[in-house]
Amino acid sequence: MPGFAISGGRHIRGNILPRITLGRPALETTLYPPVKSFLEAAGYAVKGEVGGCDLVGLLEGEPPLLVVCELKQAFNLELVLQAVDRQSQSDEVWIAARISMTGKGRERDRRFRDLCRRLGLGMLGVSATDHVEIIVSPIAPMPKKNTRKRNRLVDEHRRRKGDPTLGGSTRQPIMTAYRQQALACAAALQAGPLRPRDLKATTPIAAKILLHNVYGWFDRIDRGVYALTDAGQEALKRWPVDA
Repeated sequence: MPGFAISGGRHIRGNILPRITLGRPALETTLYPPVKSFLEAAGYAVKGEVGGCDLVGLLEGEPPLLVVCELKQAFNLELVLQAVDRQSQSDEVWIAARISMTGKGRERDRRFRDLCRRLGLGMLGVSATDHVEIIVSPIAPMPKKNTRKRNRLVDEHRRRKGDPTLGGSTRQPIMTAYRQQALACAAALQAGPLRPRDLKATTPIAAKILLHNVYGWFDRIDRGVYALTDAGQEALKRWPVDA
């Protein structure tokens, strides 16, 4: 069986047809850990829910190689449309889903697999035991890249600390790099009112965050002086910031 390439010359072997599984979890987030591990094994730094994408993998270089993967509990047209929309902002796009427990899912449909090949999309099947198999290897996508959106994804991936959000999350706020920096400002203000310049060392865009006050966490109590609101206190309880 030939090896299938992931951008950057990484090759991973997989079977054309995935195994039938015995069960199907209820949430897309259950697919995130095994798919993340799969891409990390190919050398990518992976983070979830970046720029609206379920999963973004980044392989540093010049330029960096960007892989997007969209997750669903089953392969369907909506997942394909979602993936096509991502092609203009990434180097490679994959779709990943649970293998049908009946063996009659779209992953078994030659027409569906051929559609993904023609569109340049990769398909990953995830078994009930979280084993990931390549069903279709992606071909170089044809749509013209949207450089602005692509750069925005790369920037968000690099600025976000750690991997705080499971890919596929839809029922909770996304922990973006901006939210992380706003929380850092809030944590500093717990000790008392401060000026933006007092926060610049740890949060370079502190002035912008305090001025715009997107989340309602800050209150300007004097010219250029900010304090923490009750909403900010609650946010720190929900998302504690390490000292």
